[in-house]
Amino acid sequence: KLPAFYANIVLLNVSNLPFRLQKLKEMFISKFGSGPKFYVRAPGRVNLIGEHIDYCGYAVLPMAIEQDIVIAVEPVKTQVVQLANTNSLYLDFSTSVNNIQINKSKPQWHNYFLCGLKGIQEHFGLNNPTGMNCLLDGTIPPSSGLSSSSALVCCAGLVTLRANGKTLSKVELAEICTKSERYIGTEGGGMDQSISFLAEEGTAKLIEFSPLRATDVRLPSGAAFVIANSCVEMNKAATSHYNIRVMECRLATKLLSKSKGLDWKKTLRLYDVQTKLGVSLEEMLTIVEEVLHPEPYSTEEICKCLGISLEELRSQILSQNMQDVSTFKLYQRAKHVYSEAARVLEFRKICSEAPANAIQLLGELMNQSHISCREMYECSCPELDRLVDICLQFGAIGSRLTGAGWGGCTVSMVPTDKLNTFLKNVKKAYYESDVQRLALENNSLFATKPGRGALVFVEA
Repeated sequence: KLPAFYANIVLLNVSNLPFRLQKLKEMFISKFGSGPKFYVRAPGRVNLIGEHIDYCGYAVLPMAIEQDIVIAVEPVKTQVVQLANTNSLYLDFSTSVNNIQINKSKPQWHNYFLCGLKGIQEHFGLNNPTGMNCLLDGTIPPSSGLSSSSALVCCAGLVTLRANGKTLSKVELAEICTKSERYIGTEGGGMDQSISFLAEEGTAKLIEFSPLRATDVRLPSGAAFVIANSCVEMNKAATSHYNIRVMECRLATKLLSKSKGLDWKKTLRLYDVQTKLGVSLEEMLTIVEEVLHPEPYSTEEICKCLGISLEELRSQILSQNMQDVSTFKLYQRAKHVYSEAARVLEFRKICSEAPANAIQLLGELMNQSHISCREMYECSCPELDRLVDICLQFGAIGSRLTGAGWGGCTVSMVPTDKLNTFLKNVKKAYYESDVQRLALENNSLFATKPGRGALVFVEA
């Protein structure tokens, strides 16, 4: 009996490959002089609600999308990995599989592949890993908040697993790829990698952590989810915005824990504070109001609250890339996390109970989420706010930024009977008014349905 993981292997008729894989195969042969032995696909994702809370320990509600990363692979006897991309903007790269070096200062495309490769190598302690020729083809708009980087990490992890004849469950793969993406310097929480492996066609997923698990969430039939790209690129690993928010949540955790007599040194996430106190999310919001002040905290004030020196703060709590940050907003970040966590659970409850006004209720939660992202978490930008306003103006019931923010995409819930008019009006109002956006419009505005998770394709 094959492991459960192999339910994800799809056998393809060698004489009737899908057009995209056939084209990829031809390019592979032209590039490397021989044919690929298998193909791996990992999808991007759109997060419907639950932004910036996975790394705080809270459940999120994403779905996989049709756009994906596909890699054609040939294991080779030399211990070298050769990477090429169908997009000529991304340069070829090769390295020894025994000497994986990931450059955090330059988050180039091949470094994300190396993250997945290194994660699998280290998990199995591979001393003599297989070399590979790989050709990548991607349809996820880069730096758009649709998880192109995590899809590449997941794809690379699955490529390495298959090439080295190893097996893991989807949950194990997701957890390894979550950890390994941190080699690039991003302190992510695991949503992107989890949905990339655990997604199923036709359903969104409630992704919960500690332990990792995924539950089907059936979306209302009378609405479509539309992704719109602001055309403002944002790379989490290339800026400090994301990691600063992670640290602000960690510091808020410490101060809340200390104020309530918990062992603050061992309490790492805002979820842990709630769990240890045994209170509701609503009660946590009240505690935040009581304990934290809206004004930014200086490092000196944080030290005073925790009863530690500045040296202890820097060596024991602040990560290496946070040493020069002097102020942190703790109240706002904690308020967002606890209120957003509550919105995720309410979203799932509405989907499950399916009241007559479900679409209206879900739309309100999405709108509240965007306001909190904009005002409390400060991860929006003028273009995203304008795009949300346009989407609401032309018939969306709910609209919000999705992904890390500071650029990237919005996701909007639109009644299906208004979808065509909505797409036409948003295209005219946001994309046709700007030459640069118009050039990107073809891949920037589309309705999407819940897609499948990662797959291995083998020619039969």
